[in-house]
Amino acid sequence: MILNADFHIHSPFSMATSGAMTPFSLLEACRIKGISVLGCGDALHPEWRMMWEDFLDNDKGVIIVPSMEVQGEKRVHHLILMEDFDQCAQLSDLMRPYSKNIDTAGRPNISLSGEDIAGMVHETGGMVGPAHAFTPWTGMYGHFNNVSECYGEEKIDFLELGLSADSSYGAGIGDLRDVPFLTNSDAHSASVHKLGREFNRIKCGEPSVKSVLECIRSGDIVMNAGFFPEEGKYNRTACTRCYRQFSPAEAEKYGWKCPDDKGKIKLGVRDRAFLNSDSDAGERPPYLHIIPLGEIIQKILGVSSPETRKCRSLYMSLIESFGNEISILTDVKISEIREIDSAVADGIHALRSGQVTLYPGGGGKYGSFSF
Repeated sequence: MILNADFHIHSPFSMATSGAMTPFSLLEACRIKGISVLGCGDALHPEWRMMWEDFLDNDKGVIIVPSMEVQGEKRVHHLILMEDFDQCAQLSDLMRPYSKNIDTAGRPNISLSGEDIAGMVHETGGMVGPAHAFTPWTGMYGHFNNVSECYGEEKIDFLELGLSADSSYGAGIGDLRDVPFLTNSDAHSASVHKLGREFNRIKCGEPSVKSVLECIRSGDIVMNAGFFPEEGKYNRTACTRCYRQFSPAEAEKYGWKCPDDKGKIKLGVRDRAFLNSDSDAGERPPYLHIIPLGEIIQKILGVSSPETRKCRSLYMSLIESFGNEISILTDVKISEIREIDSAVADGIHALRSGQVTLYPGGGGKYGSFSF
């Protein structure tokens, strides 16, 4: 059984998150997107867990995995996966003495090291790994040089690459040799242009949470899919004020201060990853670079947002014809897409064949693309 999985999202109880995030809207977005496994996000929050109780067995056929993100020492973010909500409640009880907002914030602050957090997760039967590991501000590699500096003697069960990295960024790091890589959306809204914008394709024995988690443990990840890393807003080393890009050597020369406006130069994800690489790249599942269908349509129509009426109309015409977005991006014949819209067909063909021009982001500014 091959399933598409997105393990990392948030709820309305997290900062900068849409109030329209509800279990119902998320499940509907999964149907349109083609997601069969969804991490519910923010599962330490008691009200959010209650909101999901009636949707765990849903008619959309989506497997709901209890998941959550916490912020530990040095503001490093950790992604946690559990088998059921009882485990989440147990973990919440263990962490409560070390957190002032565990019952009120979707992504709570836990005043513990990565090692202590991982120890509590493993004690309650869960899985844990660094969230968006290469991100400068809240990723593990933004503050630590290797896994053991962050997690000590505790084992990590996976590593989430983040929107600014693909598998090649971690493949040459020795202490990640046997660690599965995950690619997730980190969605803060139920928009189909955000949910599932990165996903994992897994080979699962049966449609259950236990089986899904075992796929991660055993490395039965068939494919990772996500952004071109260049689209991430911290991909290149750049000034956080004017976004001028530098090589690490240039940044060092300028004392990590932009010579143009004295803004802070932030080491980019690409440079950070390759500076940490210490061995030959190991074998990894294939990584499929994708661009959300709504953004392809937006680019083709030359409009300001994939949420415009013209974009939504064409998007839904394609969904009604072919079932879901992931199938359209990966499997549907170009000739069949051309019957609906020839320009979209050309854009998807360019994506599949690697004929995309990328304009890398950095310093907090997203990258962009053209065909």
